Amino acid sequence: MSKPARRKKLDDFLFDDWVVHEFQRTGGFTALIILVSTANLGVLPLRSTFTHVIGDELDWHHFTLLMRGANVPWDGVLLMPIVDDDGGPVEDAKAADALRELEDRVNADRMVVNEGHFFDTWGRRMKVEPAQAN
Repeated sequence: MSKPARRKKLDDFLFDDWVVHEFQRTGGFTALIILVSTANLGVLPLRSTFTHVIGDELDWHHFTLLMRGANVPWDGVLLMPIVDDDGGPVEDAKAADALRELEDRVNADRMVVNEGHFFDTWGRRMKVEPAQAN
């Protein structure tokens, strides 16, 4: 199975900066994508897909245009980059398997979104905090 792209401590606040740095770091990667709803302080997965990133020209505006095809109102997106053992994007079958595994992990524990890159509808980084009892 493919391995997750090694994540350097890049705390890029905006998607546009993150995608450029991730491409420069990996030379190309596969992005596992899970669109979510964050209503009522929850994280509810809505739709998922993957895409191969082979350049750094993708910006937030174009990314959101692509995600309109999901036909769901989403307000957060998890992006988990993975690379092949030799670097670069993974084969489609490996990406599909990795996406199913990620979906299962997110369904079991919403905090998993913090392991990847989690952005709001404006392309700004978000983080899920554990719920605290009152």
